[in-house]
Amino acid sequence: MRERRLSDAAAERRLLALVGLGMRARGVVIGVDQVRAAAKGDTLGVVIVAADAARNSREKLLPLLAARKVTVVQGPSAEVLGAALGRGATVAVGVVDRALASGIRAAGVAAVQAVQEDSGE
Repeated sequence: MRERRLSDAAAERRLLALVGLGMRARGVVIGVDQVRAAAKGDTLGVVIVAADAARNSREKLLPLLAARKVTVVQGPSAEVLGAALGRGATVAVGVVDRALASGIRAAGVAAVQAVQEDSGE
């Protein structure tokens, strides 16, 4: 599993727009339990985990996602992530639509590259 962090506000806006699009197209699963179920069924392309996710939620998700080699993008806060979906605080969103997952991974790669360039890695 590769965890990616968003580097700037523009990348965060792109991510939230794509996640919102996925919600409307029914290409995402929402919540820790649904993401875990999708991971067990090998249907996930990428998972966005809220930056402020509780340790318990991370412990439930991250080992499973690592075992399944699912890309994890650290997203904004649970409140912001949920608002993009028209819901309350949301800790995890799994993307099951392959094309949408590819777009999110591409946005995440650009964000990671920007973070690495800024930090000199």
